[in-house]
Amino acid sequence: MTKPMSLGLSMRYLGYHAAAWRHPAVDPGGASDLTHFVNVARLAEAAKFDMVFLADGIGIRAKDEPPGSLCQSAQTAELEPLTLLSALAALTSRIGLVATASTTYNEPFHIARKYASLDRISGGRAGWNIVTSWSDAEAQNFNRDSHLDYGTRYERAAEFVEVVKGLWDSWDGDAFRHDKAGGTFFDPAKLHVLNHVGKHFKVKGPLSVARSAQGRPILVQAGASEAGMEIAAASAEVVYAVPHDLDTGRAYYADLKQRVARNGRDPDSLKILPGITPFIGRTEAEAREKFDLLNALVEPELGLSYLYGQMGNLSAHPLDGPVPEPNDPKVKSIAKNLLALARRENLTIRQLYTTIAAGFGSRILVGTASQIADEMEAWVEAGAADGFNICAAALPIGLQDFAAEVIPELQRRGRFRTDYAGSTLRSHLGLPLPESRYGTPVVPPR
Repeated sequence: MTKPMSLGLSMRYLGYHAAAWRHPAVDPGGASDLTHFVNVARLAEAAKFDMVFLADGIGIRAKDEPPGSLCQSAQTAELEPLTLLSALAALTSRIGLVATASTTYNEPFHIARKYASLDRISGGRAGWNIVTSWSDAEAQNFNRDSHLDYGTRYERAAEFVEVVKGLWDSWDGDAFRHDKAGGTFFDPAKLHVLNHVGKHFKVKGPLSVARSAQGRPILVQAGASEAGMEIAAASAEVVYAVPHDLDTGRAYYADLKQRVARNGRDPDSLKILPGITPFIGRTEAEAREKFDLLNALVEPELGLSYLYGQMGNLSAHPLDGPVPEPNDPKVKSIAKNLLALARRENLTIRQLYTTIAAGFGSRILVGTASQIADEMEAWVEAGAADGFNICAAALPIGLQDFAAEVIPELQRRGRFRTDYAGSTLRSHLGLPLPESRYGTPVVPPR
């Protein structure tokens, strides 16, 4: 039986290419304009994507290293994700709405309440991407000179997620009677107070938001570190991954699915979606022209700045020399993958930053719709993916190309839906309803 794919669309900024804002067909101010995101979300919904995804950082992580690079970057002005997704919830009807929020610079009750509210507003289409934050730029916006150490961040994150899940179980799905004649708004036996006391958090509860049509928001995770994978194995329902070759992707997939099983969960209850940035043409040459056009718009300072954030300061090394070991990387898992890519393909520092600038670390695919569909299909068949997170190089044009060319090809192969079968993100992903820790109903009665 042909295995269908899940597809998400990352829609942060104006696309995942560093020079997307300079493309002649792209509005350079779009990342601060609701109209741009409405257009993108509706295009993705028309193409029947499972979800749109907004990555986020709560500070400008890019630095002016080398000098002059920061003013060349469009990754400096954006909208707050939950505010934006709440607006999109009212202007779309089916597509899932996923956003990042940090466990380091938020409190569990805030996150539980905000995402439960988005889930209610959207009719059961919300998802939370769990991150710990890693940059000093974010720490310095929250009364700190530097971020918490690695171990503490992930220890806090693991407890944070458990508290949020507990708060989401505050109300049974059928708790609210709304009995006007009897004067009973809710059944008190179906309200549960968490009373959590742990190392990092003390949260009484209950949450003041009722359950949604999908039981609770989808939990998403993007880390590939040991600690991040353990959080994913225990709680996540979707994982965004960044492997660059099939063998690495297959090994990561098998490892994480085994961890899910060891946590007493069905491995199929977690969808692993590697990120890809496709450049699509009617011919391979046309696709290469699109790729080269954007790459030519990357100034050297901007390209080099991408390595500072991902692998540390490599400015002491020759640009046309080999890529060295990461120097104090901020995100260890990404640094590890990029170093493996550079060594496998014998890339220089200059070639590596061009690769990163083209897709911000995601895997680049350049070719026809058939060639790209072949690659996607091969990863699913090889046990390296359940679908993909499409990180379009430039928006909306990259999405338009994918929707017009690759989606129909996947549909012809029986790999992707032609219409939504349900109305919730959980139904799009084919995921089971969550279980309440109290063994009570999780879905409100119709």
